[in-house]
Amino acid sequence: MVNKALQINPPSGQYHITTHASDWLWAVFAIMLISLLTTFVWTSLQRDRNRIPYHIPIVVLAVSSITYYSMASDLGFTVVLNRHGTRQIWWVRYIQWFINAPLVLLGLLIFTGMTVSDIVMTLFFAWVVVVSGLVGALVPSSYKWGYYAFGLAALFYLWFRLFAHSLRYPFRGAGVRSGYLGLSSYIAFIWTLYPICWGLSEGSNTITPTSEMVFYGILDLVAAPIFLAVYISWVSTLSRDELAASVSAVDRGVTERKGPSPGERAEPERRAEAPVERSDEHRGT
Repeated sequence: MVNKALQINPPSGQYHITTHASDWLWAVFAIMLISLLTTFVWTSLQRDRNRIPYHIPIVVLAVSSITYYSMASDLGFTVVLNRHGTRQIWWVRYIQWFINAPLVLLGLLIFTGMTVSDIVMTLFFAWVVVVSGLVGALVPSSYKWGYYAFGLAALFYLWFRLFAHSLRYPFRGAGVRSGYLGLSSYIAFIWTLYPICWGLSEGSNTITPTSEMVFYGILDLVAAPIFLAVYISWVSTLSRDELAASVSAVDRGVTERKGPSPGERAEPERRAEAPVERSDEHRGT
């Protein structure tokens, strides 16, 4: 079957994708779609299919499938002028990351016992990473590297939240902590490669848009279908009690309490302030 996507939707800019790039993107789209359908069928057969960990992979793969359909069709881009000329910049991939990155983090953090407010703060900095990358890609001048620095700083803060801050909380279950650390290390390594691709493509225009698509496509495959396959395989090994305990607090919107409550702290003070009754012997004197 001949790929006519670039004939129907002609590319723009001096630096744009080729038919070979579109062929690659169609292949990635097919993998994303097959992974989505497989995950949907597999999770529908699980007894705890209504839990958050089983919903997240479906949403992530659905968004990724739509994104790669758009890029394979040569849609979802704009043209930005830089010192080398005009180049296609794909804003649709940033929509994908804006939706998916926080969901991947949520799928990990719900197993830590982290408070809802701390989880929201962590997800916010994932959005900072993505938005900084998008704005930087759209800026034609060298000021784009300022946004690149903002994104890197937010990314490093995410690693602090994943590997330092989260360990202060009680993990629910013996196998939960080790699984969390393994999956977090996996995704942290893959996400660290994205700024490298950005710097070579949207940042410095060192590699062509076709090479950019291959680079990002490999990263997205490793960070979405492959990661999620490992993730749901791990989740399926958890006992029903471990899975229920891990997500119940998030389902209810409650937070873990660290230390005594204000009422508990006030109780000793009230006891200390209470008057001491005198004995009968002292009353008679």
